[in-house]
Amino acid sequence: MNIQNILNINNLHVNIDNSDIIKGLNLKINAGEIHAIMGKNGSGKSTLAKVIAGHPNYQITQGEINLKGENITKDEADIRAHKGIFLGFQYPIEIPGVNNIDFLRLSYNSIQKANSQNELDPLSFFDLINKKIKNINMDANFLSRNVNEGFSGGEKKKNEILQMSLLSSTLYILDEIDSGLDVDALRDIAHNINELQNNSKGLLLITHYQRLLDYVKPDYIHIMDKGRIIYTGNANIASQIEKYGYNSIL
Repeated sequence: MNIQNILNINNLHVNIDNSDIIKGLNLKINAGEIHAIMGKNGSGKSTLAKVIAGHPNYQITQGEINLKGENITKDEADIRAHKGIFLGFQYPIEIPGVNNIDFLRLSYNSIQKANSQNELDPLSFFDLINKKIKNINMDANFLSRNVNEGFSGGEKKKNEILQMSLLSSTLYILDEIDSGLDVDALRDIAHNINELQNNSKGLLLITHYQRLLDYVKPDYIHIMDKGRIIYTGNANIASQIEKYGYNSIL
């Protein structure tokens, strides 16, 4: 069986403010796989997420990022999004004065247009987004509010999942989507993630804690330290870290 490669990172070196953050990192994600990255604060996890998504503040000094066999190392963030990369933020920002449903429709239509697909008028989009919010058990009132303004931590994360559901990307990157969530919200978010992941997509979870991985089972867990992946194992590694800490691996 021919398994499609979604993400292939080769010998990645990243610099910000003349400081090396990522130092020779390699990572490969195939279609249908769930990968988790864990590590101490400052190990480079969130930096990696931002670099894959194309954050302009980070300079790639060496190496390549390939998405479905295409070199995207020099692509801008919007081009990477058009090609199928979605990043769910640890701290989603509030956007005062921008209506959530308008933001979602513009995002959706931007990707549709870039891929020569039909854009949706407001009424057609309203039908689509209503189906999406029902699938993730989200209150329709959030569509008429400004983007993340006045949302609780859990509501902001659910809004990220709504975007993830809507944009149907090829690679989902979720940067500490579990931070700040109570048990019920975590279970709800995890259920939605499992529903969205399928055999044609790749999923990269960045987390500190085992609790998310109890609900979303990774195929591989990578441990980062000082800008490198220094260990790769299966889902059982998370419980070892929970019991004995990162030093048991480092």
